[in-house]
Amino acid sequence: MNGSDVILGRIKSDCDQRVNAIEREAEQKRESVLAEAEKQAQKLERDIAGKTSRELKRLEDSAKSRSELERRNALLKRRRAEIDKTIDSLSEYLTNQNDGDYFESIYKLCAQLKGKSGEIMLNSRDLARLPGDFEQQVKSRGLDAAVSKTPVNIGSGFILKSGDIEENMEFAAIISARRDELEDLINRELFAQ
Repeated sequence: MNGSDVILGRIKSDCDQRVNAIEREAEQKRESVLAEAEKQAQKLERDIAGKTSRELKRLEDSAKSRSELERRNALLKRRRAEIDKTIDSLSEYLTNQNDGDYFESIYKLCAQLKGKSGEIMLNSRDLARLPGDFEQQVKSRGLDAAVSKTPVNIGSGFILKSGDIEENMEFAAIISARRDELEDLINRELFAQ
């Protein structure tokens, strides 16, 4: 082996050692980069899982809230329908009582107007079935009023006319004026918890 072969052998050996060192260093860097990438991927996976979990929880809460709101609205709608039905039934009951009970209800309304005077105006149906002692019964309740012979267009009850002032004692008007109070009573009676 001549001197140049020895030099070339050394150069080749040095190069091989250097290449092996570079390959080991590259392998270590590759493993380090892969390990860091794996850490980043795991962190990203945890972040995405956390965000997904939070978003899923938010969607579940939102769906639950919407469902509860819809349930409450349906319940309120049903209650409203029952209240309206009950109030309509009350109005129908008052209007369609037998003559004795109907006029007793009228007399009770007259008692609420005690001390007043004027003209009682009734619908044509009530004028036709008016008891003979109606005005006397009205006066005994403290209302000084005569019955008008001209019918008015109301469903039931009466209107007391004193000059230019009219007091509407029609059953539907009284129910309407006291609707909030009636609704509270119906709520307590029908929907007591």
